[in-house]
Amino acid sequence: MKAFHLKFSQFLPISLPEAWDFFSSPMNLAKITPKEMAFTVTSPIQADEKMYPGMIITYKVSPVAGIKLNWMTEITQVSDQKYFIDEQRFGPYKFWHHQHHFRAVPGGVEMTDILTYGLPMGIFGNIANSVFVARKLQHIFNFRKQKTIELFGDYTTATAGT
Repeated sequence: MKAFHLKFSQFLPISLPEAWDFFSSPMNLAKITPKEMAFTVTSPIQADEKMYPGMIITYKVSPVAGIKLNWMTEITQVSDQKYFIDEQRFGPYKFWHHQHHFRAVPGGVEMTDILTYGLPMGIFGNIANSVFVARKLQHIFNFRKQKTIELFGDYTTATAGT
């Protein structure tokens, strides 16, 4: 199996505790996922519940052509206000390891996502990645970046006067 790697970074003009509070809540993931993916959390999680190591989260998602898929991830590691890691236990990928890192910077926080994933079906999965999957993931993270700017403001604009 070939492993694929993607890395995304973004600066937000909010405090580290604010960023951690928002992103460590599984229910907020739907707020920053493109609507066409019909992403819903199906786990019985309360709106104010925060991630913890061992937490299992189930979702329904439609990544392509309205086909609904079940997805299950486990939060494997959490270091308060520093990082958390989710790994797929069941779903569309053969392998999924997603690191979410947070770091205070002047005027806000730097948020970095490091994604390592693999696809099923051998060479056909590799072709699917180069034709579709990598672009779809890029689209999702671009959407998240834009959505977080809408929710929290633009770091560049917010820090221009400092």
